[in-house]
Amino acid sequence: MDIINTKVLFLLVCFMTVSYCYADWQPLKVYSWPININSWEPKEIKREVIKYHSLKTAKKQWKICVSIPHLKDSYWLAVNYALIDQAKHLGIRMRIKQAGGYTELASQRTQIKECMASGADGLILSSVDTDKNNDLVQLYHSQGKLVVDLINWISSKHISARVAVNYFDNGVEIAKYLLKHAKEPSKVLWLPGPKGPGWPAAGNKGFIQELTGSDIEIVHTAWGDTGYRIQSKLIRDALEIFPDIDYIVGTTVSADAAIDIIRQKNQSASIGVLSYYFSSDTFKAIQRDQIIAAATDKQAIQARLSVDIIVRLLEGDDSFTQIAPLVEIVDKKTLNNFISSTSVAPRGFRPVFSVNDWSN
Repeated sequence: MDIINTKVLFLLVCFMTVSYCYADWQPLKVYSWPININSWEPKEIKREVIKYHSLKTAKKQWKICVSIPHLKDSYWLAVNYALIDQAKHLGIRMRIKQAGGYTELASQRTQIKECMASGADGLILSSVDTDKNNDLVQLYHSQGKLVVDLINWISSKHISARVAVNYFDNGVEIAKYLLKHAKEPSKVLWLPGPKGPGWPAAGNKGFIQELTGSDIEIVHTAWGDTGYRIQSKLIRDALEIFPDIDYIVGTTVSADAAIDIIRQKNQSASIGVLSYYFSSDTFKAIQRDQIIAAATDKQAIQARLSVDIIVRLLEGDDSFTQIAPLVEIVDKKTLNNFISSTSVAPRGFRPVFSVNDWSN
């Protein structure tokens, strides 16, 4: 084979498997700052919508540790992407650790301790449990280290700031959509996620509260880790007991599993599927009419904001103590106007665990 054909073959292979042929990737540029966000004081309920402008650069190469629950689904892949991209944008150093799942508290704690002991200036934490990392947060607070709570709502009083949508809102918004579009009366299988972290409990409260007194009945609530196998088993077991379900509503992984199960059972026409948060799989499933609608908490925006906020705090700006993007419902009708880069990583992105890493 001559050299020209070899080059042509290489380019063809790269085109077909782009994520493996390029070590770097291009960030999506389909939204621009400023963006509208909710801002409120930690002890207040009332939220104010403000326009938030991203920082242009950091004053020094701050060392930031990040701990997230896992990278088992595309929700957290979008978080990973946005963390890395914002760190590059600001010119800081970052090290990301993923615990391996919501059952891996011990692993998360070990990872946090090791990373913070390496000389980090601050921690961005998406805790696998609402309460059981509070002692670490208090420890770093006593050492003068910053901790920003990202997405999962840790209960510690010693966090420096919080960037997290209240999943109560996600539960309320998807329930409102169901009330508006569902046939009534209806029976719902509800899968809020794992017990332990704060977001499923909040989502569950909002969902139940909004449906109370309506003709939509939650016939079964199934709690469990957001792994595909676990969610599949929860759904299969529930459908054995409640075969006349009209809707399955839950996590993005619940929705993915539900699509496969009801297809296998030839029930795609009789059971509707909705998700109360968002991922790239959810995005594709809405495009294909496999999922009716999903709420997005814009996790990529949350991740970017967390990086901005910890840098602001390190540089003496404490203007923002608790902020979050606005929850949005996405369905087939609104899909064309949806800014996907708020919630989805670029095509071909693979996990990246550091930017300008440091020794130790």
